[in-house]
Amino acid sequence: MTFRKSVLKKEVGLSQQRMIFTTAFLILAKKRDMEKEQVLALTNGICKNTLMETLEIEYTDVGEDFLQARMPVTPKVHQPDGVLHGGATAALAESVGSAAVFVLNKDPNAQVRGIEITANHLKSIAAGFVYATARPQHQGKSIQLWEIRVEDEAGNLISLCKLTTYSRKKS
Repeated sequence: MTFRKSVLKKEVGLSQQRMIFTTAFLILAKKRDMEKEQVLALTNGICKNTLMETLEIEYTDVGEDFLQARMPVTPKVHQPDGVLHGGATAALAESVGSAAVFVLNKDPNAQVRGIEITANHLKSIAAGFVYATARPQHQGKSIQLWEIRVEDEAGNLISLCKLTTYSRKKS
């Protein structure tokens, strides 16, 4: 199944485009042999015109029990004193954690919502990239708990986040 973004943009609206990419992802995700590059391309593809695009969040790695994304640390995500804003860090953590539910559960009928996030900011950073890696701590039928480690390029822990998500069947 091949989707061309340029054709989609001309022929369908934005919400329809997201629905098509989501559907394509779900079809491919059901296959156990789905390539990592396909998962990442589809996950990044559904982020157009969202907060993830605004913050330049890019999904970079996926495995059997994790999803990773990165975000550049530039003045547009700084707090007034020139370091990474905790809210931008929390947005990164919630984005990767919520996407991880979708990617790792591979349930085509799931609707995912973050219901609680906590973030302990341990170290500041003013430039470079931060990497958020979400790993499940509990994967229940409707409630999931995720640990998201936000680290700099050298692997130093910047923030440790916990995300609770709620999944339900789409109505």
